[in-house]
Amino acid sequence: MQQRTATITNRLGLHARAAARLVRLAASFSSQIELARIDARQSPVDAKSIFGVLLLAAAQHTEIEVTARGEDEAEAVAALCQLIDDRLGEN
Repeated sequence: MQQRTATITNRLGLHARAAARLVRLAASFSSQIELARIDARQSPVDAKSIFGVLLLAAAQHTEIEVTARGEDEAEAVAALCQLIDDRLGEN
């Protein structure tokens, strides 16, 4: 299992277009990938589900924990955290 924390930094947070990018990237890995808000007591969501990712309601400055289990877990966590660090592809 690989786990890492990333902070949503883009101004609009994890809105629909940004969530779709994240889900597309997560779906490219075979590992099971989950996302969870650090500041909320909610269950982790499947990173490959657009509905789950949108339910996080992650605004700017929200800390997200990325967890992956599987054969490509390290690559999955690194890629998703890099996408988040890169402001989810937005300027």
